[in-house]
Amino acid sequence: MKKSIFFPALLLALLLFARLSGQAQENAMDYIHEHYDKKEVYITMRDGVRLFTSIYSPKDKSRSYPMIMTRTPYDIEPDKEKYSSRLVNYMHLLKEGYIIVMQDVRGRYMSEGAFEDVRPYKPNKKKKETDENSDTWDTIDWLIKNVENNNGRVGIFGISYPGFYSTMSLPEVHPALKAVSPQAPVTNWFLGDDWHHNGAFFVMDAFNFYSTFGRPRRQLTRKRQAPFDYPVEDNYQFFMDIGPIKNIREKYFGDTIQFWPELMSHPNYDDFWKARNVLPHLTDVKPAVLVVGGWFDAEDLFGPLHTYKAINEQNPVNNCRLVMGPWSHGQWAGGNTTHLGNIYWGGNPAAYFKELELAFFNYYLKDKGEMTIPEASVYITGANRWAAFETWPPKQTEKKQLFFHENSSLSFTAPLGTDSYDEYVADPAKPVPYTEDVHLRRTREYMTDDQRFAARRPDVMVYSTETLAEDITVTGPVTVNLYVSTTGTDADYVVKLIDVFPDKMEDYPENEKGVPMGGYQMLVRGDVFRGRFRESFEKPVPFIPGEVTKVSFTLQDLAHNFKKGHKIMVQVQNSWFPLVDRNPQQFVDIYNCDEKDFIKATHRIYHDKDRPSGIEFLRLRE
Repeated sequence: MKKSIFFPALLLALLLFARLSGQAQENAMDYIHEHYDKKEVYITMRDGVRLFTSIYSPKDKSRSYPMIMTRTPYDIEPDKEKYSSRLVNYMHLLKEGYIIVMQDVRGRYMSEGAFEDVRPYKPNKKKKETDENSDTWDTIDWLIKNVENNNGRVGIFGISYPGFYSTMSLPEVHPALKAVSPQAPVTNWFLGDDWHHNGAFFVMDAFNFYSTFGRPRRQLTRKRQAPFDYPVEDNYQFFMDIGPIKNIREKYFGDTIQFWPELMSHPNYDDFWKARNVLPHLTDVKPAVLVVGGWFDAEDLFGPLHTYKAINEQNPVNNCRLVMGPWSHGQWAGGNTTHLGNIYWGGNPAAYFKELELAFFNYYLKDKGEMTIPEASVYITGANRWAAFETWPPKQTEKKQLFFHENSSLSFTAPLGTDSYDEYVADPAKPVPYTEDVHLRRTREYMTDDQRFAARRPDVMVYSTETLAEDITVTGPVTVNLYVSTTGTDADYVVKLIDVFPDKMEDYPENEKGVPMGGYQMLVRGDVFRGRFRESFEKPVPFIPGEVTKVSFTLQDLAHNFKKGHKIMVQVQNSWFPLVDRNPQQFVDIYNCDEKDFIKATHRIYHDKDRPSGIEFLRLRE
């Protein structure tokens, strides 16, 4: 009876929310039309290429305003309207009084020139040499000299790919650039962002993105490419039907997708990937920086954490702050942030962020207010609250270890036995799904999804603590130490850190899918490591069949409170499909191998006194 009442009520609530959201957007656009003028211009770069730029300026000319710019490959004027609907996400800035500048990057949509994915930074450029840094510098220089009523100060922000362009403004910075906010910035496409995590290929995201984004532009246009027409509605079936990765090009892409051959021809962390990593160039950073990310960002969680870390380590004196909230990719910019999938936060965490973002730009671009933003503003999930820290990770922590034991147990006590291990068979023909649902496009909610479906598979090893007698808050990175063997010569290792809810959760909000929350196994953090890179990402090495080998890697940072009455669980598996491509379990060129190269393999995970598999983390002292 309860569910029969709940679902109509939920449908009504969703329809009401959609109506209110549509009305709010309409009201916002009315405000923008009433208070802002728009001008479209072409700005000439030092090599003669012209970049298409939209400038939205307050109609009130009685005072001067700072400028905030975003540069994007995703089309600044997608609506063919007079004013871009993207502006709705900037209402807190528009109402404050800012000149908003949006630009198509080189080679995209209405801008001239040739596009290059994550174009490498060029130190010591000659007079007419260009990169994204110089294009940003030239744009700012033109804006300062030509836009009426500007106060001589510029800020830059952007999410995801625009976050990359924000970061690229920091080396050799223009003197007018005073505040930069890289948000979920693309940073390293081999080690942790988007297409690879620890060398493992995220095939589903890469295919979906480049099947549209990767098609060449024939001429200047405001028209977006049509999305790929999938033949089935089940991504697991679609990618299994493709077979080996090389078949993607043969069956679907041919030679039409510019970046795909680059992905396929650089399977290791070589100079191609290293040149596209901006982090080493984040030295002598002069502007104030506000790095923003989401704890459940399926695309670019690596980027914000490592951008913040690089600026702090490479600039003894710097003005860099970090904000990490309980969001999916870019969720903080707009929409409902009260929950992600089945997990609720008890409020709208993005509202606090909007206040921080406005205070940041106001202080550095307008001399308005006081700078009270903490070094690290971090949302602690589980406890569902914001916390302020003087450093990230916090100083007030202690290192703790959880060890695997026989009988699927997980304990803070190291194992004392000998010759203890779990053995199982992994079959690439039946890979472990990344989520329980049947669907087409990769969900954002998988980052908090229930893992009970995986725990029931014989090829997923499960280790769980007893019910916790006290709260445990984990802040910072989690280190995985596995002692393993395989009958193959290569293997992927997927490790998932999970919060197991009590069997009774009567007061927890019901979710739209009707998933029972009692006993829910919430994915808190998970990642994959391609085993061939255990010694070096540059020079992979095979496993020796049957030989015990240590595989260590780091899960991305988290801030999560495992509550008293809950359990901590760790799951280990060798596939995560089709999120990650299938490892053949043989040391072959995965991007060019054949179906015959995929083999079953018997794996062991050891947990004894000489081979103590487990995880290490930082526990917050509160």
